[in-house]
Amino acid sequence: MADPSTKAPDPMDVALGAAVRIRRRTIGLSQEALADQCGVSFQQIQKYENGANRISFSRLVQIARALKCRVIDLMDVLDGPDRETTGDLDLLTRMRTPGALELLTAYEQMTPEARTSLVGLLRAVIGPSAAVAIRAAKSPESHSAGRH
Repeated sequence: MADPSTKAPDPMDVALGAAVRIRRRTIGLSQEALADQCGVSFQQIQKYENGANRISFSRLVQIARALKCRVIDLMDVLDGPDRETTGDLDLLTRMRTPGALELLTAYEQMTPEARTSLVGLLRAVIGPSAAVAIRAAKSPESHSAGRH
């Protein structure tokens, strides 16, 4: 039997944790403030957000109240057809990358011309094979492939 301490977090736990992190950061709440409102340590909130620890339903209700949303708002990404859910889980996993939310926030504030220039710069910096992956990720076919 595998050692539970070395087992990777379940993708659903990771996705739920990412949804909590995104909502928390969107409303400008720190991990410490969320922890205080839920009666746990900020380290526990970190573990929930990373998917390292599962969130019980009662804790999820507390978290949703602290985040001023409904439980279903946090779980929405988990409820859907497999293809759609896989895309959403992938997006939430990518949003866990350090700095991703800050980059997205800055990107949203840029002019369309500046966005185009930035994407061009990134393609030049990361190389041709990664640039192909970026184009594939943003193509209309890839976004509609799993959404029927």
